[in-house]
Amino acid sequence: MRSINYLPAALLPLALFLFNAGGTGTGTNPGLPAGNHPESPELEYWKAVNSVGPPKDPQLLFLLMAQYSNLNLQGEGAEFISARFKEFEPRLADPQKALYLSAIALLRAQHASSVSLLHRIGYVNDTIAMLDRARQMSRGQIFVVNWIAGVVHSELPGLFRQSKAAGAELAWCLDHADRAPHAGWLREVDYHLGKLALARGERAQAEEYRQKSGYKDWNRRITLTTPFSEDAATGHTFAPRRIAAILPGRVYVLTGFEFTEYYFVVSENGRELIGIDAGTRPDSAKTAYEALRAQAPDLPPLTTIFITHAHWDHVGGHSYFEGLNPRPRFYARSNYQEELAREMNAPGTFDKQFFGERFNLENVRSFRPDVTIAARTQLKIGGTRIELIPIRGGETHDAMFIHLPDAGVMFVGDFIMPYLGAPFVEEGDFQGLLDAIDILVAAHPQYLLHGHEPLTRNFTSTSMLALLKTDLVWLQDQVLSAIRRGEERGAIQQTNLIPPGLLKDQPDVYQPFLILREHVIDRLYDQNVGYWQPDLQGLEHLTNADRAALLVDYLGVTEGQLVKTVEHLAADGKYELAASLLESSGKRFASSPSVASAKRLVYLKLMEKYQNTDPFKFIIYSSRIQEQMPQIADSK
Repeated sequence: MRSINYLPAALLPLALFLFNAGGTGTGTNPGLPAGNHPESPELEYWKAVNSVGPPKDPQLLFLLMAQYSNLNLQGEGAEFISARFKEFEPRLADPQKALYLSAIALLRAQHASSVSLLHRIGYVNDTIAMLDRARQMSRGQIFVVNWIAGVVHSELPGLFRQSKAAGAELAWCLDHADRAPHAGWLREVDYHLGKLALARGERAQAEEYRQKSGYKDWNRRITLTTPFSEDAATGHTFAPRRIAAILPGRVYVLTGFEFTEYYFVVSENGRELIGIDAGTRPDSAKTAYEALRAQAPDLPPLTTIFITHAHWDHVGGHSYFEGLNPRPRFYARSNYQEELAREMNAPGTFDKQFFGERFNLENVRSFRPDVTIAARTQLKIGGTRIELIPIRGGETHDAMFIHLPDAGVMFVGDFIMPYLGAPFVEEGDFQGLLDAIDILVAAHPQYLLHGHEPLTRNFTSTSMLALLKTDLVWLQDQVLSAIRRGEERGAIQQTNLIPPGLLKDQPDVYQPFLILREHVIDRLYDQNVGYWQPDLQGLEHLTNADRAALLVDYLGVTEGQLVKTVEHLAADGKYELAASLLESSGKRFASSPSVASAKRLVYLKLMEKYQNTDPFKFIIYSSRIQEQMPQIADSK
């Protein structure tokens, strides 16, 4: 089983910890009958996964907890996980029990504001006892157990006298940051240590902690534990900056310097350096390459760069490398121009959101490789055997695997990008994805190195990919059958499609399948339905201005009614529906502070919901409210 201390990034967007009835995001849904909740295929999926048995990977439990928390269903979540804990307890070791108890306690703490005042103090004391029991069972050595205890204790009102315990637990997390799943977890540690300092009157110390956390003020409306960061000038990064040796002295990865990964390989004879992909912008390429040279000054000169595919973020930095002496030779697919042409015609509103204001499309347009590859090609560079394998790929048709058979390394680019191409571009090839999996399974490399950190973390082995392929073929059949029946895309998404064999014996596929499922459905629907859809979308040509006229001029919706409805939808966890309503109102209430506040809450909650499971949604939602999260230092 994966180490209990290590809970990977795709989990735990926590809701606010409220013990008074007056805050946002309460534990009840005032607009829904008791026991009802918003349609959430993700929640139903994680309930199914966690009902099979104790999860092999503890993060699956916390993914379930995160769904309940984000949807404001903490009471229901505490009951469901408590029932699973009671069912599985005889099979659990103490560290596993500690994780269950911590998850239950956190949901109970969030739900406390919904408990009657007569019973609330006893309810909270029972929750505190649950956290104490979890700490005992974990012997105080599991990061996530101490993290939850520290955050919950720091949010308790003073009458419970838990601030000292909170400070100790949070300080432990800071002292053992290397045990955190990733540096993003330290955002909340710093934030709550700052709040404790503020309560003691230590304003300078508190402000220092707040700035480290990345939060703008002490009234943050969501909880972010994500490693993702946004910067207006430089765009999105998936993780903190880090340079690591995958194979000591041979293969290096540079993470967090910009949108994509950089890889460098030292040749067998030690005389040449080989690069994989050229990054997004010349300035980011320069920063990354100079950082590598500073950390490993004895590296040989860069002579060769292989391009896995000609997307913006893999070729945009080429001009920096071309200015080096000696100038490296670039290898790419012979059909690279097909992909460049598609990018040039993509909506220009997205590139700055993803890659920052410094991004210039001309740096992509000017890319010209020195050598093009049309068929499998064997090379030797500095004594290193390299096999170049052209594929159609799931994302682009100019994809290429770079295989180092003697090292057991395969650089796979973005062949399994979950969106099957950029979601705002007409591209993507489902069959190409399946065929590429077959190539990888046949080669069976030890290391699969993807173009982005979350892909490398989630799609880790060829054995898992072989199982995933079977599930994806099943999913394709279900989607195409639904399309032929004339079902709406949203209805297909809400069906919660789960392959029949997945829950029986494929625990390693649980998370990868969910990451892909939504986007496979979307891409297949897009490619198999015309511009007239069964729900009559496409027959009309209405704009947001038309919809705003319907709301305001014909239905008479006022500013106050709009805000009240949006807040109601948010309380019910219907964030996408609330966002749709806000977008439909167009510019009618553009100057309204109350509408702006409601809009910010909705998009913050959407950022929270997708903060680790869907980075592209995180980027889009954060850009709608100009909400940026600074990059933080690596905890490792």
